[in-house]
Amino acid sequence: MARAAHALHILVKHKEQAEDILKQLQKGAKFQTLAKKFSSCPSGKKGGDLGEFKKGQMVAQFDKFIFSGEILTPTIVKTRFGYHIIKTLYRT
Repeated sequence: MARAAHALHILVKHKEQAEDILKQLQKGAKFQTLAKKFSSCPSGKKGGDLGEFKKGQMVAQFDKFIFSGEILTPTIVKTRFGYHIIKTLYRT
């Protein structure tokens, strides 16, 4: 079972905006560019890069996706902070 992961994310307040960003990613837009432009998280300045973190460090819904969802497939996950477009780079 994975104990650490590395992910990128973009945090926005509204589901519609998250869906629009996801569509742009699916059309080939660069994740880092969209993170810098739209993310309300401080990590947006780094292209949404959260670095490597341990299981249990993030809020439950985020953590669950990171450690069980698809790798390299941007996906929308809702938490109390808003809507995250998450791209898990790897799990170890």
